[in-house]
Amino acid sequence: MLTGKVADNVVRLPKTLPLTTTVAEARAEFADDHMHMLLLTANGFLLGTLVRSDIAETDSDADLALVYSSMEGRTVPPSVNAEVMRRVLVASGDRRRAVVDREGRLVGLLCLKRRMSGFCSDADVAARARRVAPATFSA
Repeated sequence: MLTGKVADNVVRLPKTLPLTTTVAEARAEFADDHMHMLLLTANGFLLGTLVRSDIAETDSDADLALVYSSMEGRTVPPSVNAEVMRRVLVASGDRRRAVVDREGRLVGLLCLKRRMSGFCSDADVAARARRVAPATFSA
């Protein structure tokens, strides 16, 4: 059982994209199978979230991704109990929620681990990035 609040369990530095992101650029982001939700932000405020199914039916690659985004059911306040939110995510089949404060500022991303027993951390994300980073060669 998890303890604490959602705010204690977020990835604090999630990847964000600008409002100018196009559908084509969003599709390119989703080419990474670890990317489940895109966060569209401006000045630290979350203005839209995008999942693959939001753009699956469109062939308008030049459109702004924000047009197809949604906030409905994709955000959670930082004060929610972490275990309660874990259960909500497991029951819904979702694994991501953007965490936003009352003003709409992005606090972080709540990412349910594949085993569904806990949440990803910044350290987990950094470790994965190191594992998949292209090898560098020295001369």
